[in-house]
Amino acid sequence: MLNIKHTLFDFLVEQGISEDTAIYLNMFGLLLALVLIAFIVDYVTKRLLWRFSSSVAKRTKTDFDNILITNKLPRNIAHIIPLLILIEFVPEVFSDFETANIIIEKTLVIITIVLTLQIIRSFLSSIKDYLKTLPNYKDKPIDSYVQVFMIFAWLLGIFSILAIITGVSFIKFATTLGAASAVIILIFKDTILGFVASIQVSINDMVRIGDWITFEKYGADGDVTEINLATVKVQNWDKTITTIPTYALISDSFKNWRGMMDSGGRRIKRSVIVKTSTIKFLNNEDIERFGKIQLISEYIKTRSTEINTYNSQKNIDKSVLINGRNLTNFGVFRKYLQTYIENHSAINKDMTLMVRQLEPTPQGIPMEIYAFSSDQRWQNYEYILGDIFDHILASVKYFDLEIYELALSNNV
Repeated sequence: MLNIKHTLFDFLVEQGISEDTAIYLNMFGLLLALVLIAFIVDYVTKRLLWRFSSSVAKRTKTDFDNILITNKLPRNIAHIIPLLILIEFVPEVFSDFETANIIIEKTLVIITIVLTLQIIRSFLSSIKDYLKTLPNYKDKPIDSYVQVFMIFAWLLGIFSILAIITGVSFIKFATTLGAASAVIILIFKDTILGFVASIQVSINDMVRIGDWITFEKYGADGDVTEINLATVKVQNWDKTITTIPTYALISDSFKNWRGMMDSGGRRIKRSVIVKTSTIKFLNNEDIERFGKIQLISEYIKTRSTEINTYNSQKNIDKSVLINGRNLTNFGVFRKYLQTYIENHSAINKDMTLMVRQLEPTPQGIPMEIYAFSSDQRWQNYEYILGDIFDHILASVKYFDLEIYELALSNNV
């Protein structure tokens, strides 16, 4: 470059151009040639690296190299060679312009820092995208860790750039910023809280991507689609997106339905209120009539025999129905529901299953179904729930019972 520089300068002087003008023309000519060479080298390097990386990616079984190409890592690396050429020869081009040379050299160093950060970001983004394809990592908040690392990398890069611009050594510049640490902490409060929250969420396995959560404070009810440093994105059932601060997951209360999804069943816990005035002891005619209901015919027969035997042994006066042991329509109805639920094809028989009476209320006595459906999908769950209670409401009258309906009466 030195010989070329002198040759061009000497040629311009021989043409009758003054030395001052020749210096400027010489500098612009060499700068144009250098930029053109750097551009050509950059283009060629990018093409060669792209072809090489694509060829390697096609021959390998892993998807990681394809992800590297998608995140433009080879393209960013290709910029290194032309940048080194510029750094090497720029001092020669501006050898007669000391101030301009200093400014250009600092600019190239800054570009080098930015390019380094771009390469790091591409590489980390590739690792993040690759890990998300693995079953063991796809539900982990990897975005948070990558963002934290990039924040520190960018802070380091910005401090280095400011140190270069001001001419202050990096250590002295960082020491000066240490005095303003309180302000820095205040500015990055949410980032720090999000980082701490991400670590706790990951370690304690509180939330994973794909979990169904309900967070009433933020109006979120749906699947977690993304966990990053600042926010957690939840796609609600109406397809809207709710964003929740990451630190809210450890500072506030929310419901995670993962336990239900992993259990193999979804809980059914609903009751009907039976009018107290319709509950009665069963006479022989009632027992005979209820004995025709197939689900409880054997139960009616067995229990009637046991009760009659007991009453006979104790010489119970059955002319008054309340004396001795008796069946009630409410108890028989409870047994019928228990048998019906046990035989329902959509109920998980390996989980808790019971029909129980709750504490009496002014409206009547609640009869509660407590069981778990085998199908956890919301739409199917609601269908199963509706099917069960359709049957319950329709069967009440066969046991001479009535459902409390004050709320319905008020709406008429």
